[in-house]
Amino acid sequence: MNRLGARDQKVQRLRRLLRRSSVRESEGAFVAEGVRVVESALDAGAPLESLFVAADWRSSASVTAVVARADRTGLAVFELGPGIMERVADTVSPQAVCAVVGALDVGLDELLSRVGSSCARNVVLVCVDVRDPGNLGAVLRIASATGVFGVVCCEGTVDPFNPKVVRASAGAVFRVPLVTEVPPAQALAGLTARGYRCWATVPRGGMNYETADLDGPTAFVLGNEGAGLPAEVVGALDGSITIPMADGTESLNVAMTAAVLCFDAARRRRSVG
Repeated sequence: MNRLGARDQKVQRLRRLLRRSSVRESEGAFVAEGVRVVESALDAGAPLESLFVAADWRSSASVTAVVARADRTGLAVFELGPGIMERVADTVSPQAVCAVVGALDVGLDELLSRVGSSCARNVVLVCVDVRDPGNLGAVLRIASATGVFGVVCCEGTVDPFNPKVVRASAGAVFRVPLVTEVPPAQALAGLTARGYRCWATVPRGGMNYETADLDGPTAFVLGNEGAGLPAEVVGALDGSITIPMADGTESLNVAMTAAVLCFDAARRRRSVG
């Protein structure tokens, strides 16, 4: 196993991928940090390029197991010199292992072609200007848990391969089909053409989600954490739905909204077999 110094080109690339979305986009790669996230990538058959471990990696049984698994698959493994992982990593308390992963996003046309031959009761999430990495990571985790067909991250939404999003997704980023950087109008027009009913999620004034017709292909459209959905987006959709809340409650955050709606949609699908 090769040991790399701080100035090694592979280490410098690792640092850039962690810190700059423009680099992730141009190189078609991102970084997965931590044993569980890397294991999720391996389990999902994600296109891992290389594995990096901290200098003291042999003291961790879980990291040792990941390295052994990487060796069995022929994945290149590099050991970083003392203190380098701490300087490169995106967290205050860095993990002892990380991996460079090839881009996972699919084009809108590819996702829509899959939608065209899919189960009529599928759900898609559309994120419009969702900015908080923790929220988007949680949305991906909810999508994976509830069998959502795909997540569309429209222009203005935080990069789903941002290291904070990847960590917050707890590996879900490897299991849910993702579309990125598509204009909202284009995404919604494509879903509508495939027979999807597109619902705006609004804190008040919409139809009670419990009585809304969620049969058939359904898209839940989630907006910005503070400003919500733009009026022009809401006006172009099939309707608005609201989650009833006790008096005095301002709103649920994006991830909570996604959880309520997606788990309810999953429950309805199960109830009809």
